[in-house]
Amino acid sequence: MKKYIYIVMLILIGITTSQAQRMLPKQKGLEVSAGVLSDDKIGNDYYLNIGLTVNGKNGNYQIWALEYTYQYHNYKDLRIPQETYIAEGGYSFFLLGDVRKNITLNTAITGLVGYESINRGEAMLYDGAKILSEDNFIYGTGGRLTFETYLSDRFVLVLQGRTKVLWGTNFKQFRPSAGVGLRFNF
Repeated sequence: MKKYIYIVMLILIGITTSQAQRMLPKQKGLEVSAGVLSDDKIGNDYYLNIGLTVNGKNGNYQIWALEYTYQYHNYKDLRIPQETYIAEGGYSFFLLGDVRKNITLNTAITGLVGYESINRGEAMLYDGAKILSEDNFIYGTGGRLTFETYLSDRFVLVLQGRTKVLWGTNFKQFRPSAGVGLRFNF
């Protein structure tokens, strides 16, 4: 096991020593990320996100993403799922970073639209109780703060703190989250 760890470390060290240009305008990237929602039951609620980035000038970039969020609510001994499907678009602004853009700190603002499903559309529970919340179309805005570092010329590690404010939902409007992602630049 130790030899595999050493091999991975050597590869990462070799990859990160390259010095190519970073954040070229109009360069596109595919980003995959996952994380947890920050509420009272951390670890059980999560999100999965896939997105496209299009670099602009000065380290800024556009974000276009699709996201799946899974949460659950306890009722007696039952876990009632709440699933959210979101399309998101916005712009990320460069805040801080080194000259070569090896390490950057960005902030973003986004708009979003989506659909929220409670208990997969089933209103009746096993004991005869009825869920009053209905499936809804939702919309809102989001913000994120990302710390990005290049692992190689093409791969970027992204650590992010995010929040969304949603309307049209019967549940929490304010939904913070934290996650990690990997971006591949074309």
